[in-house]
Amino acid sequence: MLLFLLCLIGGYLLGSFPTGYVTSKILKDIDIRKFGSGNIGFTNVLRVTGTIPALITLAGDIGKGVASVYMGSFFSPFISTDPYLVKGLSGLTSIVGHNWSLFLKFKGGKGVATSAGVFLLLTPLPFLFSLLTMGAVVGFTRYVSLGSIIAAISLPFFIWIHSGNQLITYLLLSVLTAGIIIIKHRSNLIRLFSGKERKLGQRVKIKKE
Repeated sequence: MLLFLLCLIGGYLLGSFPTGYVTSKILKDIDIRKFGSGNIGFTNVLRVTGTIPALITLAGDIGKGVASVYMGSFFSPFISTDPYLVKGLSGLTSIVGHNWSLFLKFKGGKGVATSAGVFLLLTPLPFLFSLLTMGAVVGFTRYVSLGSIIAAISLPFFIWIHSGNQLITYLLLSVLTAGIIIIKHRSNLIRLFSGKERKLGQRVKIKKE
């Protein structure tokens, strides 16, 4: 039980590392939270600082999810609990850490890229279908937020179709993750409905004080 708890704490700490904040600070000497939407994730970093910092942010955030599941997978043989549960909850805590980071006073991103890293390992084929769904939505509408929301909603469906009752743990985990992503996108939904959401490719001017 202690080792299981350490996996959950380790997943949270991995997720808490604020990749977008650190990358923007190092490469552009700015606090990304003060520009654009204020989010520390890939899309806002892209709009504010450009392609290279955004790609580093994306890779880092996906990597946090991957690393947390790998950690759970490594320790699961030594824990007297369902290995699916160990890996799944280790991944979930990394998503929670990204969204409510210990290092940013329990504020953070919206969890899309970190969730991608988690489900890339847990359910690779359903994740691929969800990713293709996101790509189609973003390609058609140019709204990353809308693509992220629809991809999150579609993932449980694809897991259910592909896995059935065999991976009920991951199905429930994907439903919970989708709920978190939707909640974190509340402001985006408001802007989408009001026609004020920025599209992919729109840049934000930086005015340092």
